[in-house]
Amino acid sequence: MVETQEFVEIFTDGGCKPNPGPGGWAAIMRFGSTEKELMGSDPATTNNRMELTAACAALEALKRPCRVKLHTDSEYVRNGMERWIKGWVRNNWRNSAKDPVKNYELWQRLLAAAKPHEVEWLWVRGHSGHPMNERADVLATQARETRA
Repeated sequence: MVETQEFVEIFTDGGCKPNPGPGGWAAIMRFGSTEKELMGSDPATTNNRMELTAACAALEALKRPCRVKLHTDSEYVRNGMERWIKGWVRNNWRNSAKDPVKNYELWQRLLAAAKPHEVEWLWVRGHSGHPMNERADVLATQARETRA
């Protein structure tokens, strides 16, 4: 557990259209009254890769260990970090069917990015009117449309 008083709230989203296809990701970071937006794109990717990339980029942007509430509309990201990743690591990045874990390089990146922090992984239903999730979705779509 990280011993720190610094608290950061992060809202992430990612997607592509079509899936697979051009994708975009975004993260909104809040520290006190300060906000920072991050965005990026990939010309050939998947929704899951963009969701993972958003979480990685946000956590990697933190300059010191923090308490983090990371909001994602991706059950894949939340379940991966809360339920599946310990087994994947123990099984040398193999899933329960003994197949290689998809996107394992991004899972490794996310695991490393989360390590210095105390992260609470929170799921929000996408496209349900949550203001910060909707804003992250708009930014991810802009990233995909303007940079892909």
